[in-house]
Amino acid sequence: MFTQIPTNIITGFLGVGKTTAIQQLLKNKPVEERWAVLVNEFGEIGIDASLLANEQQSTGVFMKEVPGGCMCCAAGIPMQVALSQLIRQAKPDRILIEPTGLGHPLEVIRVLQQPHYREVLDLRTVITLVDARKLADARYTEHDTFNQQLQVADLVVAHKEDLYQGAEMDQLTDYLSQLESQAPVVGCSNGQLNLSWLEAVSKHRADKVPAESSHQHHDHYQADDEIPACGYLRKDNQGEGYYSSGWIFSPEFEFRYADLEPLLMGLESERLKAVFITDEGIFAFNQMDSVLKVQALDEVMDSRIEVIGEEPDHWAGLEQQLLEMAVRC
Repeated sequence: MFTQIPTNIITGFLGVGKTTAIQQLLKNKPVEERWAVLVNEFGEIGIDASLLANEQQSTGVFMKEVPGGCMCCAAGIPMQVALSQLIRQAKPDRILIEPTGLGHPLEVIRVLQQPHYREVLDLRTVITLVDARKLADARYTEHDTFNQQLQVADLVVAHKEDLYQGAEMDQLTDYLSQLESQAPVVGCSNGQLNLSWLEAVSKHRADKVPAESSHQHHDHYQADDEIPACGYLRKDNQGEGYYSSGWIFSPEFEFRYADLEPLLMGLESERLKAVFITDEGIFAFNQMDSVLKVQALDEVMDSRIEVIGEEPDHWAGLEQQLLEMAVRC
């Protein structure tokens, strides 16, 4: 029987840096503690498990991934199964939950408030990361999910603070007042969340959550689809005004790094995550705001890429371009 496991939700809109923040938390966690991470992604191809691979291999870190879209779907049976498996297998001292950047965090909170989980989990600080520069962009401020993420927060973290020009923190405070949020605001950069921010009891632990909001439900592929004889598969998704396309390539494919990096750098999308086995090693690619970051990895199970945006035509030829720069060993 597991009782009162401290549990935090780390939420925020697409590309705000949630995975980076969780990486930093895992690096700084107490050595003697076992932490479990549950990640949901909008796309059907899970990428974050590979991006967190180095931390997952460290002592006392366990991870489950629930690919496949908004939390209206993922917070149902798939999320409950994954969460129960994490609790049973990891026997964690703390659980971190990262919903998709296009997901409704209230859906996750509803799951955690169910009688069974209420006896097992101790819901602590719900942290919402936000890039305050995005308040100038109506695509964010007019998006229901962006606003809900801020409204449910116990703590709002103004992320990428080092890139602010001056008035962004004041604008964020004013915007939170408009949303009738009383959550405190702190700033940080590069995912440097303070461990002490996790400890406060969440306002949602005992409060009643509002009635379910209406948003799109959609069909999903099974997460365990087998790769066909051609050696790769594609999965697509749409919802919340965005589209995603993802590919998994079996590990026999080796990609030419010299061609791959400029291809990804020039791709028009709202968000791109990928891990590739290349002729120069294994690399993770993370693109947001037209900036592509590259990180070397030790090992991965396969190569995979997920592209998210409002115009799927922008990556219509991507599959053929990738195949042309790959050798199947």
